[in-house]
Amino acid sequence: MKFFIFFIFFCSPLFAQVDYPKDYFSPPLDVPMQLSGNFGELRPNHFHAGFDLKTLQKEGLKVYAVADGYISRIKISTFGNGKAIYITHPNGYTSVYGHLRSTDGVIENYIKKSHYALKSFEIELFPKPDELIVKKGQVIAFSGNTGGSEGPHLHFEIRDTKTEKIINPMFFGFDKNIKDTKKPLLSSVYVYPLDTKTSVNHSKRPLLLNLSLQKNGTYLSEKVVANGKIGFGITAFDYDDVSFNKNGVFKIQSFYNGKSNFGYQFDTYSFDEMRYVNVLIDYSKYKKIQQRVQKLFMKNKFGLSIIKADENNGIISVVPNLTSVYRIEVSDFFGNKSTVSIPIQYDLLSTIIDQEPVVSNYFVRANKDSNFTKDNMSVFFPAGTFYDDFDMNFDVKNDTLFLHDDTVPAHTNFTISIEDNKYTEAQREKIFIGLVQDKKTTYNATYRKDTVFSTKVKTLGKYTLVMDTTAPKISIAKPIEGKWLSDQKTIQLTINDEVSGIKSYNGYLNGNWILFEYDNKTKRLIHNFSDGIISEGANDLKVEVIDNVGNSTIFETRFFRSQKK
Repeated sequence: MKFFIFFIFFCSPLFAQVDYPKDYFSPPLDVPMQLSGNFGELRPNHFHAGFDLKTLQKEGLKVYAVADGYISRIKISTFGNGKAIYITHPNGYTSVYGHLRSTDGVIENYIKKSHYALKSFEIELFPKPDELIVKKGQVIAFSGNTGGSEGPHLHFEIRDTKTEKIINPMFFGFDKNIKDTKKPLLSSVYVYPLDTKTSVNHSKRPLLLNLSLQKNGTYLSEKVVANGKIGFGITAFDYDDVSFNKNGVFKIQSFYNGKSNFGYQFDTYSFDEMRYVNVLIDYSKYKKIQQRVQKLFMKNKFGLSIIKADENNGIISVVPNLTSVYRIEVSDFFGNKSTVSIPIQYDLLSTIIDQEPVVSNYFVRANKDSNFTKDNMSVFFPAGTFYDDFDMNFDVKNDTLFLHDDTVPAHTNFTISIEDNKYTEAQREKIFIGLVQDKKTTYNATYRKDTVFSTKVKTLGKYTLVMDTTAPKISIAKPIEGKWLSDQKTIQLTINDEVSGIKSYNGYLNGNWILFEYDNKTKRLIHNFSDGIISEGANDLKVEVIDNVGNSTIFETRFFRSQKK
């Protein structure tokens, strides 16, 4: 019976397939589909949630509803997906369109009215099912570069409406719009000694393995000679025939002596799982040299649902009298595959390269609460903050908390507290806890109880109290005081705050609140005269900007405009 269960486990398909509708959705753009980013691609602190579709390196392309439905959510933000709309479809799925420049017709009017009703540029709306009904192929928006976008493109997702899990759009038939005959590129393979006793090829540190291309198109690694627990990691990328972008791979599967031992396939996952990218990769190496090595083992099991592993979580125990072969297969959605075989042999080799020296004064256990205090500063790590145990540096010098460094990833928030005994009460109103990186200080939302400042963060590093008494700056490229602006379509201002950052901005025309759209990348505020708030003749403009500790700046001017044609 045990053999029968074992046989079923290893002979059944490793990744179950769902029968997604293949011809229900149409493409959201009418230009050839080219990807600048694909589903599951490794990004800072998250996996990519959909497709990034190229828009001919420009904004303003028509964006179409991929199927009948209704707009169920609208989110306008200066970060993330920028201007985004969500369409709920009757088949149980929701499509998402991000980084939009603007929306179309009735949708745009609905959004504009909401901006003015809420008196805010950043809004989140949830229209009722009968408010904004759309049809398949209807123009709903125009592509842009808003939010966290680094260039013009359309971000496109498909989600399960009920669970809100994101799903690889390839499963819905979009693969027929993309030609891909190229194998993924398996660019490097690393072997990891996983305990202090193990050495690999004379080393107690991770090693890059030499690969040689075989006549059959597969790769053969140099032999791994080890004497304990080891694991492997790879860097791999995928290319298609038309996009020429370095994208993420769809599926990775490893085998030990012919049996599946670890793998994952980017088909569907939840947003709660996004941050597990930091434990899936060799985070320390990424932070040091910007290389994302995808690990094929788990030292401690974590909750990334796409992973399928054996009882050893992908870890190999190299024992005497057994010569083994480890095989890695990297595949794209179209079935193109790259393979590397790694011979493994047991031997007690002398250690030439020892472990990296660790200078630390504390030890953190990932599964237990930890609290560290020195002088007037403390840090509290709830159980589960980190993925693995680690040796930690903790010190306080010159009013600065030295909290290890950002080579160890945190999964959840931890709390830093600093007690102040030198500032006045008035000064404390302008103080926050800042993260110091490369001589720059990043603001963290800080709360205070009497003389104790606290913040919740997810990044190890240097922290200190920062006072910000400098007001934000507001500037205009060309002064408009006393001038006629009848031929202009917009008013544009630039705002900036160099210390704590901008918290809010509001504009008023003749005493009435007006919409200023804010582009965080350019720090630019833009008001469009087509909103219809302008008066004939003289107009008084007032703009107020407030930073995160309450410093404010007011810009006022008077200009003239004629509406007559």
